Amino acid sequence: MPIKIPNELPAAKTLAEENIFVMSETRAVSQDIRPLKILLLNLMPTKVVTETQFSRLLGNTPLQVELTLMHTKSHQSKNTSEEHLLAFYTTFDQIKDQNFDGMVITGAPVEHLPFEEVEYWDELCQIMEWSLTHVHSTFHICWGAQAGLYYHFGIQKRQLDRKLFGIFPHCADYKQSMLFRGFDDVFMVPHSRHTTVDRADIEKIPEVKILASSDEAGVFAISTRKGRQIFITGHPEYDADTLNKEYLRDLAAGKPIDLPKNYFPQDDPSQTPPATWRSSANLLYSNWLNYFVYQTTPFHLEQLK
Repeated sequence: MPIKIPNELPAAKTLAEENIFVMSETRAVSQDIRPLKILLLNLMPTKVVTETQFSRLLGNTPLQVELTLMHTKSHQSKNTSEEHLLAFYTTFDQIKDQNFDGMVITGAPVEHLPFEEVEYWDELCQIMEWSLTHVHSTFHICWGAQAGLYYHFGIQKRQLDRKLFGIFPHCADYKQSMLFRGFDDVFMVPHSRHTTVDRADIEKIPEVKILASSDEAGVFAISTRKGRQIFITGHPEYDADTLNKEYLRDLAAGKPIDLPKNYFPQDDPSQTPPATWRSSANLLYSNWLNYFVYQTTPFHLEQLK
């Protein structure tokens, strides 16, 4: 089944070229189907790239998904035009009286700041609190996961000695988790971050459970009971060339940056890196939408508790 996105969203053309079934708003209104309502809080500066990455994963399932894009009102985007935001994005004030089957909170390049010093922290806290009663299952990504763990459970992020940068092997800690149903015993995930959350800090909190981790990259997936909140520390949504772009960006800026691990063939940045995580990324989002959203969300969203 397709993902329903605005008719003129730039992602629509990209996804159609990749054979992802995209349904326009015009066609969707003619169908008598109750789609899953998914809210994407896009905190990334490159919003068009990010909305395309998540639309690709959310649209590759048998379920019909209606995607709503949201940005923070308290932050002025420097990399996305005001015209794009006005045309395709909403703000919290505009949707706070609505309910959603699921929500994704993306990462953000603000990990060098204490949470309380992030420009939109108060607004994000308001959104995360609202999600407890207005969203059936919320999927937090990278810094968004660290922010969620801190806000909801007081788990502080920790500074790493060096940037965790590359593609790393992972395994399921809790093999019965439906989130990792159908996964290989070892699966790859991209990471790109300077901070982490410690396993010991997470294990002190009885309300959450570690589902998967990596010997080198640390804890990867954490969930509350029944998956109403899921926290993912990596970037499974990344394109094949995303880490390369980040690597070249940091080199050009004169920042200290190592080659991303397990990424370039023979560690040669002149060679094209393969995407070794695409199938597990698609399965991750498919399992979330199916088992933690579709199977358990109420048909009438006003019944959310």
